[in-house]
Amino acid sequence: MIGRRKPLYAKVGVFGVGHAVYWDQFPGLYEKLMEYHADMVSIVRGTGVDIIDLGMIDSSIASYEAQRKLNAEGVDVIFCNMLTYATSSVFAPVIRDANAPVVLTALQPLSHMDYTNASTRQQLENDCICSVPEFTGVAIRMGRRVADVVIGKLYGDSRAAAEIAEWCDIARVMHGLHGARFGLMGHVLESMYDMHTDPTAVSAAFGIHVPLIETDEAVALSQLVTGEEVEKKLRIIVENFDMPDPETDPLTMKVTEEDLRASAKAAAALDRLIDKYSLDGLAYYYNGLPDSAARQLVSAFTVGNSLLNAEGIPMCGEFDLKTCIAMFIMDRLGIGGSFAEFHPFDFDEDFIFVGHDGPHHIAIADGKPVLRSLKKYHGKPGSGASVEFSIKEGPITMLGITQTCSGFRFVIGEGESGKGPIPPTGNTNTRGYFGHDCRSFIKRWVSEGPTHHYALGVGHRAQTIKKIADCLG
Repeated sequence: MIGRRKPLYAKVGVFGVGHAVYWDQFPGLYEKLMEYHADMVSIVRGTGVDIIDLGMIDSSIASYEAQRKLNAEGVDVIFCNMLTYATSSVFAPVIRDANAPVVLTALQPLSHMDYTNASTRQQLENDCICSVPEFTGVAIRMGRRVADVVIGKLYGDSRAAAEIAEWCDIARVMHGLHGARFGLMGHVLESMYDMHTDPTAVSAAFGIHVPLIETDEAVALSQLVTGEEVEKKLRIIVENFDMPDPETDPLTMKVTEEDLRASAKAAAALDRLIDKYSLDGLAYYYNGLPDSAARQLVSAFTVGNSLLNAEGIPMCGEFDLKTCIAMFIMDRLGIGGSFAEFHPFDFDEDFIFVGHDGPHHIAIADGKPVLRSLKKYHGKPGSGASVEFSIKEGPITMLGITQTCSGFRFVIGEGESGKGPIPPTGNTNTRGYFGHDCRSFIKRWVSEGPTHHYALGVGHRAQTIKKIADCLG
């Protein structure tokens, strides 16, 4: 029932390449190739992205003009459509100075040539692969790389169409990251060395800005929240969450009216904070003095955070800016992105619980998420309403963003979310299955030097996320 705040968007550049010498030699070939190009553009357009179509590039002069236009338009991904053989001079200016990943598409109109009536003309209409090695070789010689090559048929090829759609998904991620604003509020939870992050390094690596926000600013905004705003948030919370009686954990109880109203007010204050600073995400942590306005407000953030996650604004506790970015990437791929860490193993059934006590992406919950009041937050000050749910049953992907001595690194894993009871602790937990030997998988994961948090999403999208890592360097 919760809609996105901003629609997913990307701008994609497309141009075809050919050999100008052919046009006089084979009348009508240019026109036929442009028909094929229009059909390829239709495949891209079907993914819902905006398109800058530069038509045919068949000279180095046109290529320099195309490069300038593509950069000026700020496209997020570039498709170079291999229509027939083309010399690499029509590609070199684009790949040398492109500000976006460049993907070659070699989509052959015929699934095979008509060998009984084959001709040079028919070969040229289907010669999409011929200059691909020339293009990739020149790119590497110039110190650049082609991001990918999509090889297949122009018509009726679901695999090729899926690869193009994947790159349009990546374009949405790249568009979202460029110029995004991820707020940092408060400070690192004491002694969590893995949470420390240099905002300048983050800006350099991801192209985002990190506004530094005072916790007092959120407190001041909460004091401006109206009764009407609180009632509106209450209605949304009641519509989207179940509020059952407590079960086995003595720290939990049925959500109280006081915690419910505090959560609604905090959610409204967060909306004001997001709007004031034009934030695309927020990572925060703050203790506050006992009974202070700051502690009361921050302790009540969890429900509002989960609502914002569902609206496409990742909210991340424990000051974990890196995982906030991972959650953003997953959200822009349409696969959720919950704040997660490892919880106890079940060695008998060979799974491990994955979850957290903080904000979650309720759009990927298995059924309605649950609200419980917690008498205390373990390991942190405060108490209040907390969110509990399992992720939808089926394939899952984990993305951890860690920082090494030489820069940022993605750690990516895939598994399955299994059906079954979870601890009724007011925290999100999912039964994570990772092959036939869970402990070996977790050993491999922790050996990569990740932070102890990661983003958790639905589906198997490791290969897509790896391509995003490659695009970001």
